[in-house]
Amino acid sequence: MRPTRATVLLTAGLVTLLGVPAAAAADAPSTLYVSNSHSRCSDTGPGSEATPFCAIAAATKIVQPGQTVRITAYKPYEETVTLDRSGEPGKPVTIVAGPNPGSLAQVKGLNVQDASHVVVRGLSSAGGVQVSRSTDVELDRITSVSTTDPASVVVGWGSADVRMSRSYLLNPVRIEGGSRGTVLSRNQIRGGITAAVDAVWGPGTVVTNNTLYLSCDAGVSFRGASTGSGAFNNLIFSTTPRSCNNPGPRSGILVGQDSTTGTRADYNLLAGFPADGVVPYKWAETVHTTAAAFQAATGQGAHDILTPTTSDVGPWMRSPTIDSGDPTAPGVLPTDYSGYPVTDDPRVPNTGKDGGFVDRGAHESQDEVRGVQLEIAQNWAPVGTTVQVRAVPDNDWPGTLTYRYDFGDGTAPVVTKAAAVEHVYQSPCACTVQVTATTAAGKQAYRQQSVKVTPDAPLATAFTAQPYLPSASDPNQLVKPLSVQVDPRSAAAPWPIAQKDVDFGDGARDLSGGLDPVQHTYKQPGTYKVTVTLTDIKGAVSTAERTVQVAYTPAGYVAVPPRRILDSRTTASPDKGVSVAQIDVPVHYYSSGPHHTAGASAAVLNVTVTGATEDTHLSVWPSGQPRPITSNVNVKTGGTSSNTVTVPIGADGKISAQLNSGRATLIVDFVGYYQPDAGQRFSPLAPTRLVDTRTTGGALGGGQARTVKVAGVGGIPADATAVALNLTGTGATEQAHVIAYPEPDKRPGTSNLNVEPGKDKSNQVIVPVGPNGTITLYTNTGSTHLVLDAVGYYATNGSTLFTPAVPQRLADTRTTGKLAPGATTSVAGLPAGAVGAALNVTATDTTGPGFLTVYGHGGTRPEASSLQTRPGETVPNHVTTPVADGRVSIWNSYGGGNHVITDLFGYFTRG
Repeated sequence: MRPTRATVLLTAGLVTLLGVPAAAAADAPSTLYVSNSHSRCSDTGPGSEATPFCAIAAATKIVQPGQTVRITAYKPYEETVTLDRSGEPGKPVTIVAGPNPGSLAQVKGLNVQDASHVVVRGLSSAGGVQVSRSTDVELDRITSVSTTDPASVVVGWGSADVRMSRSYLLNPVRIEGGSRGTVLSRNQIRGGITAAVDAVWGPGTVVTNNTLYLSCDAGVSFRGASTGSGAFNNLIFSTTPRSCNNPGPRSGILVGQDSTTGTRADYNLLAGFPADGVVPYKWAETVHTTAAAFQAATGQGAHDILTPTTSDVGPWMRSPTIDSGDPTAPGVLPTDYSGYPVTDDPRVPNTGKDGGFVDRGAHESQDEVRGVQLEIAQNWAPVGTTVQVRAVPDNDWPGTLTYRYDFGDGTAPVVTKAAAVEHVYQSPCACTVQVTATTAAGKQAYRQQSVKVTPDAPLATAFTAQPYLPSASDPNQLVKPLSVQVDPRSAAAPWPIAQKDVDFGDGARDLSGGLDPVQHTYKQPGTYKVTVTLTDIKGAVSTAERTVQVAYTPAGYVAVPPRRILDSRTTASPDKGVSVAQIDVPVHYYSSGPHHTAGASAAVLNVTVTGATEDTHLSVWPSGQPRPITSNVNVKTGGTSSNTVTVPIGADGKISAQLNSGRATLIVDFVGYYQPDAGQRFSPLAPTRLVDTRTTGGALGGGQARTVKVAGVGGIPADATAVALNLTGTGATEQAHVIAYPEPDKRPGTSNLNVEPGKDKSNQVIVPVGPNGTITLYTNTGSTHLVLDAVGYYATNGSTLFTPAVPQRLADTRTTGKLAPGATTSVAGLPAGAVGAALNVTATDTTGPGFLTVYGHGGTRPEASSLQTRPGETVPNHVTTPVADGRVSIWNSYGGGNHVITDLFGYFTRG
């Protein structure tokens, strides 16, 4: 039951007379901490930041005057907060949510009872708020809803001086029980079956600058002897409820007959009034349908505004709420519902009392600064030049922003209302100018821009020229081999550069402005003279030149699943001796559309020539470069021959291939590539036999696959990612091809070796390592013995990188004499520092079957072979071999004499 008026007055008197006892320890901390999400929280602990209370009640039971209870608002608190302890004048008990100013701590309910000098800020109550027998209570930033009471906030039992501000209340506020001096400011409050603000016995209730939504009753209702009350600067919206039991018309402002004495109302805006079943005013039981009628009858509402609709009413342009309130009304706060200050919109006349510009309703309209641009005249100039800086804001209110200019040179920032300022730099710097534009509400936008302050000296061109390489972080970016970056940023340029003229020394030029680096791709290695001429905006001209050595860069190996990139049998265009085949190298594919070579500098291919119309050889070289005298594949009339080819990629992403004479079918399989700052390093080995089916396992039958171990054996570590092998076929029963591949269940449609009955044939292959350090061998028909000799491996911790070379001939015994059986020749001309080489070794004019072994000069000759020699045939093979002292050794077996031709395609160095 509700208390009688006598009981309430008696209780309030006792509270005033006796006060609320509270003993405060002299050394009590200023803050008690509560956090139910803290791993060390304890309700028996000290309530410190390191060991907070778990429950709010643990703090509210012991809080002393002047102390703050700070609640961490990460998790809901399953408790109703009851505050029955008091502060003292100037030393309130404060309950506040954290860690941020806008935090809301969720609780089941909030009761303030028998307390005084209390501040509660930042709680969200699911069970309403009750204030009883309490005085000097501030409730700020409260969210409240109630499912058990028509009101979400009840102030009763003779409470006094209760202030509720900047809160969001989903049910009405009820003031009852003789509570005095309640002030509601800058709240959003929704009505229900009762008025949004319902003072049923609340003398001196003040309702100022609230946004109210009336439902079944009124927006503001003063009744039950709520004399001396007031409603000012409120925005009252008329809404249409689903159902109401109220038989009479709903009203915006309702004042009962017993509450008119001393009650005032003015500067309110009623939106959606009048309407069916809704009247703006009901004063002493009399309905008034216009502001003029209301003023004439009561003397109130002289500055009220009624709008027939609710559109265009609120804190935005064209709203009649803007700058039209009474700044002297009781309960006016300096900040609005969101904490923004009262501001003057310069686009709107100040129609408030005495020219005031407070808005009506809970929200104050604010300028919005969406961004700011920065314009700098002379952003590149010598010291002593006056630099003009101008801010160009994107905001709504002209002339209201405050600008802070920081020139980045250590001088004090300039704070001004001016959108343009000037500054003189006293010393050279690469400085950053920053402007911050701030509204009156503290909303900000900023922009920064670099300025270049140069020495006061003449223009002097200088530049660097360095290889332009792919990035390890973006290996698929297209960076062509033999690219160079010319960077003139080291030039002494007191003024901006109007023109940059770069002559790359190969007939190509670049004309542009500024000092940004430029890239250029050369077609072939060499020495070039690069000339850079700069012209500044003042007309000064300066030229510099330097000699640039253009060469291939050491690179790692990237294995790819073998794929066929050319088969002239399907294109019906057999290679002709007079024509050059241009072969695309598809290193990187887009999700759709064309491919490109990314940063690859060299490709590893398996090249097969078949169906030749005469004895001939094929040369492979980088597109765009002159055809070398080297060869890669030799084939007899009607025969089939294949070889691994390592070749640099041309500037256009292509590789050229041409027969020396005749016609033939050309088949090219792409098996991997070399790229700087990518892939695996190579460790060369003296040829080491890993597999010989003549002694173990027997011949490989047609249509069969056999898995063999290649990593973790023969000096190859278990973590090798690819192996370089010399693959030899012997004892073949019919013409067939052999494939070496990593995954047993993923046999590619490519080939590595073509075998023939009665001939020993070999080809060097690079194969990714498959499961458990194995690779798989397959032949399509007949049967053949296979021999695998390892010549090196690729791994993350490998020892060398590969540098491609323009194909060049190192040695040719046809000009010095045949290599006799059992003899060794030394081949020189390899770069200093090379520890391995990629060679094409060709045996020709052979007098008897045998083999050649290539190994590092001065080393022990291994038992393995590098190349099988056959009388009457010219036999090439790709050979990867160790190098010592810039030389390799080639030993001829005792089968017969041979001429030996050695071509270089690249070399390995430690790095």
